[in-house]
Amino acid sequence: MKKITLLCGAMVAVLFLPALAFSATAQPDVSFKTDVSPIIHDYCLNCHEPGGKGYEKNGLDMSTYQSLMKGTRFGSVINPGHSFTSIMIQAVEGRVHASIKMPYGMNGGLAKDKIEILKKWVNQGARNN
Repeated sequence: MKKITLLCGAMVAVLFLPALAFSATAQPDVSFKTDVSPIIHDYCLNCHEPGGKGYEKNGLDMSTYQSLMKGTRFGSVINPGHSFTSIMIQAVEGRVHASIKMPYGMNGGLAKDKIEILKKWVNQGARNN
């Protein structure tokens, strides 16, 4: 009886684990142009382009992919492949000092679905696609 139970359990694992692994790793590509850039345009460019308060404070220009990837006077804000250690993601998630939570002055912060898009883009390599 134990052999039959173990055999059935093994068969279930063999049949379903590959499907679970595929669904956990298969994420549609996030596009900088169609997914990320509109978020930056709507929530970040008021401050983070030349002449804006954020740009004046730290030099972060988010108006183009190239300038975003360049980062601030103090270093990069995107760590491709690693959203948890990317400063931009830390700022929008509120994992930095409250005085620099982004978008600055926005009650409640950036919507979770928009943060997830940014995180997926960074985790997928922060490509200019």
